Amino acid sequence: MNPKPQEWPVLAVCGYSGAGKTTLLEALLPRLRARGLCVAIVKHDVHGLSLDRAGKDSDRLFRSGGDVLLEGPGEGFFRFHDPQPLDDLLAQLHPRYDLVLVEGHKDTPLPRIWLHGEGGDDVPCDGGEVLAAFPRNVDRVEAVLALLEPWLLQRRQLMPLGGCVLIGGASRRMGRPKHLLEKEGRTWLEHLLAVLASRCNEVVIGGAGALPPSVAAMTRLPDVPSVEGPLAGLLAAMRWAPGACWVFSPCDMPDFHQAALDWLLAQRAPGTWAILPRLPGSPGVEPLGACYEPQALPLLETMARQGRFRLNALAAHPKVATPEVPPELAGAWRNVNWSKV
Repeated sequence: MNPKPQEWPVLAVCGYSGAGKTTLLEALLPRLRARGLCVAIVKHDVHGLSLDRAGKDSDRLFRSGGDVLLEGPGEGFFRFHDPQPLDDLLAQLHPRYDLVLVEGHKDTPLPRIWLHGEGGDDVPCDGGEVLAAFPRNVDRVEAVLALLEPWLLQRRQLMPLGGCVLIGGASRRMGRPKHLLEKEGRTWLEHLLAVLASRCNEVVIGGAGALPPSVAAMTRLPDVPSVEGPLAGLLAAMRWAPGACWVFSPCDMPDFHQAALDWLLAQRAPGTWAILPRLPGSPGVEPLGACYEPQALPLLETMARQGRFRLNALAAHPKVATPEVPPELAGAWRNVNWSKV
């Protein structure tokens, strides 16, 4: 349940030498960053790389055979031997960025835009799909921005959507497993799985506990060891399918319904890595009944590594949205922790 390469948010900027590829990207990047997008650039230099001064410690270490990671105030750089194939690099980059722009590589099968040179050269017919071709006499920056907005939305819509219901809590106040409680003739777990299945490409169960016979054959993911709370279930699912967007539900939200799920999914937008709803009148956020994009996985991994297991802390991250739930839908996020529903 991971996106196909042609569905990745990867766009090539192509044209013959002198067409203005680097000039366009240089002007485009501040505009994209101002829109809240994290962008990676992949560039191929046929003349070889000149990135470090001969005689510097880092250059000496690299020439001695080591891959070198350099860090300084506000920037970092990784210099490595044995370059990987482009598709392998893109597979690693695209889940961590909102957009990956590839300069050149005109013969690689990637979605692309073509920049005409002075002579108005023909667009090559080989390679990937050409989304648009721009002559020199147009405002290329504005034209590309106008193209990218709907294209990135389309990439997001093509991304596989996973749903996960988390079970296995102690249920001390309930006296029995909450996911096995019944409402209107079926367990809370069965209800929540059905709601997620109405919109998700695949639905799984996270955590340990007895299951109703009707869902016993479903994919089940054990919690990540040594991680506490719901974070253990989030990591299990997102490691299992790291290229998917995930909706996570706790097992104690028996009133969650399709309209609430539709509202949650409608909040997704390029540049947003997670959606943690905020209930009317509540100062906090709901980290379950929430949506997590692939780019959120490194944030969650960092929290787990540092022993910070409270998901609410994500609300402070600039790439996390905390929209207020409409009053008519707020009841869908009701957590039931007592014996009477």
